[in-house]
Amino acid sequence: MVIIPPRHFVVVENPIMRKADPKDPLDVEIDKYGQYKLRHGDQEVRLEQDPFPLFPGERIVGRIEPLQVVEENCALRLRAKRDFKDRYAVDARTGQLIGGGLLRRAGDEWLFKGLATYIPQAEAEVVHTVKATILRPNQALKVRAKEDCVDHEGHKRKIGEEWLVRREGAYLPDVNEILVEVITATTLEEDTALHLRAIRNFRDAKGVDRTIGDRYMLTREDFSEYCPDVNEFITSVVKVTVLNNCQWCVIANPVGEDGTTNQLGVRRLIKGPAKFFLRPGESLDSQVQDVIVLSADEAILVRARESFNDGSRTRQPGDKFFVYGPREYWPPLEAEIVRYNIKAFVAIEPLNLYLFQPQLVVLAGGALLFLIMFYEQPVAQIRTAKRQALLSKNRQSTSQAGDA
Repeated sequence: MVIIPPRHFVVVENPIMRKADPKDPLDVEIDKYGQYKLRHGDQEVRLEQDPFPLFPGERIVGRIEPLQVVEENCALRLRAKRDFKDRYAVDARTGQLIGGGLLRRAGDEWLFKGLATYIPQAEAEVVHTVKATILRPNQALKVRAKEDCVDHEGHKRKIGEEWLVRREGAYLPDVNEILVEVITATTLEEDTALHLRAIRNFRDAKGVDRTIGDRYMLTREDFSEYCPDVNEFITSVVKVTVLNNCQWCVIANPVGEDGTTNQLGVRRLIKGPAKFFLRPGESLDSQVQDVIVLSADEAILVRARESFNDGSRTRQPGDKFFVYGPREYWPPLEAEIVRYNIKAFVAIEPLNLYLFQPQLVVLAGGALLFLIMFYEQPVAQIRTAKRQALLSKNRQSTSQAGDA
């Protein structure tokens, strides 16, 4: 006799064929030869009942097993081995058994969710146990549709479509859903911003319609924490650029007035004090530079890259000129510094006279005179009558020596 304790089951192979009342162990079919009819190659799951004998040809597969209790936030993934009516199918909306059972086709898969006791059926097999994914605050779960289905919010999804589940707590994926990854939101500080790119047309979290390839930026003013949508991805996390009142920088390809389009080939000078984020497509032409402070005996040599007016005259491309101290010098975009830290060759501070770039000239009698090249300060252009006479005399002597 086979005894099945409460909350146990056993699988019987080649079970006996029964008549109208399957619960009556003696209501079985017998052929014309007095032999019991068996369902050869089939199996039958028998639950708790009165002790019963095995008919000739029947045999127990394995041993008597306890019924499996499916824990909360878990489920069994089941697959139908053949067409049958699922007697234990539950209506997802009401949680009640479906009257008359639910027709399952061979190959169909479904979930048996806990907390509940799973009663096995010979027509179905357990594929594996599915555990819920726990979503903490500021996390989202990326899900992909394995087949056309309806998600937990009632939205229709196409095969291959991806979406985010942002609901906190346990999430148990359906049989037609594939878990891709858990995404943790990026925290936006006062000194950080996100650069993003749209990979398909969609409406973002701010309600702005984005088209594929769009690049845009989010700061803490938009979100304190941000989890990117499946239709976009983070290209970079940028730090704020801070300039004090003695610093400057040049932005290459700055964003125009429309706030979206980069002005390719354009450069923009930013003077401090300032605080800003580089927008997508922008870059610093060079690092943040300090303003050039020139003392009275210092100068720098500058070359014009394009025509511009420096406040005193118009400079043409290629012009070289000196900028003298004492002053602060903010290099314009139209010029570049050729040489730094040029010291005065002669410095007479009481007269405020500073000589740069000297050239030796032999005068009559072997005397030497320093001439100033490219010097633009008025004090350098002072020429006394005696000095002019000496220069004129030197030129005449040089000319006569050449004629001889």
